[in-house]
Amino acid sequence: MSKLLSKDEFELKLRDMGRMYHIHHPFHVRMYNGDCTKEEIQGWVANRFYYQVMIPIKDAAIMSNNPPLEDRRKWIDRIIDHDSVGGGIEAWLELGEAVGLSKQDLIDQKYLLPSVKFAVDAYVNFARRAPWQEAAMSSLTEMFAPQIHQQRLDTWPTNYPWIEQNGLRYFQKRLTEARRDVQHGLALTLEKFNTVELQDKACEILQFKLDILWTIADAIYLAYELKQPPYFNIENCNATRKITCGE
Repeated sequence: MSKLLSKDEFELKLRDMGRMYHIHHPFHVRMYNGDCTKEEIQGWVANRFYYQVMIPIKDAAIMSNNPPLEDRRKWIDRIIDHDSVGGGIEAWLELGEAVGLSKQDLIDQKYLLPSVKFAVDAYVNFARRAPWQEAAMSSLTEMFAPQIHQQRLDTWPTNYPWIEQNGLRYFQKRLTEARRDVQHGLALTLEKFNTVELQDKACEILQFKLDILWTIADAIYLAYELKQPPYFNIENCNATRKITCGE
């Protein structure tokens, strides 16, 4: 039976859920170890771009549910981080070009896997419909993000020297931004989720977000490592697309 946790205990419980963060997914382990092929890296970049594009839309949905003024201002900062000139979306497009993808192909979602779109859209729909506090705390996977960004900065130059270094700006940018966002999101969660029922609800929401990220990795792993993109077993199906260098 659950019991009411102190703020310190509650924070520890939330942080412990990082053991289910997608940094531990087999695809990300391969990426960290330098075992991914160029096509696998490109597939990941192309599909994660849809997640990047939808982040400010998710944050705008949270704002539309009318949080207090101070919280809205912090969420405006998040939107600007991603959607402004030189922001996260542009930095991800730079990453796409650094791994050999066409910027227009990314914008056109040419390589977007249906299951990735489904998972990301489910997250955005949750943010639109949930009370703003619940939607806001779902972003707490940012607690675990600096580690994965730092991993890429530390290992990609050695493991994937063919990737142009200027394409890593997104990861450098998010090291600072994610830590700032966590301070706000965590303080909000520890303050507002202050009953047994609400603390249990918060853990369920964080698990939902972890599931979203793991599902995205599952889809990419299936399509690019196991060579089983959607409809791969249907003869003469034109639904699958292959990334090739320079395409």
